[in-house]
Amino acid sequence: MSESAGNAGFYFDDLHVGMRFETGTHTVTEDQIREFATRFDPQPFHLDDALARTSVFGGLAASGWHTAAITMRLMVDLGIPAGGLIGTGCEVSWPRPTRPGDTLRVMSEVMEVVPSRSRNDRGTVVMRSETRNQNDEIVQQLTARMVAFCRPAVG
Repeated sequence: MSESAGNAGFYFDDLHVGMRFETGTHTVTEDQIREFATRFDPQPFHLDDALARTSVFGGLAASGWHTAAITMRLMVDLGIPAGGLIGTGCEVSWPRPTRPGDTLRVMSEVMEVVPSRSRNDRGTVVMRSETRNQNDEIVQQLTARMVAFCRPAVG
């Protein structure tokens, strides 16, 4: 079962171990791949289809960091995190490339929720996420540890 934050988003105090989320989608275009690569990861297999065909990817592929940025955007659009979060570390892998025309979505599960011992307005959350394409193939696996903030006190 997937959760939806509506417009409010999810705060630390809304999260519990085993909670699952599924985001909306984003379709990746060739132009987006090239624009991101030109600015941040200018390698031939992200920029030039002919050169990419002769690479290990066998065709144009998005930068893994581009896939990570799309993942973050989809999570923020879902409402994770409400009030912002601070990443404190992660483990990420890209088992298959993101291609032009791929439609990505993120499926996540809360693995750990630990209130801060020194600050009652926050805690640490560990979330495992898989970014999948339209064929349900995993293009990114991410386990992230982050500081998430509690719902602000009213008045």
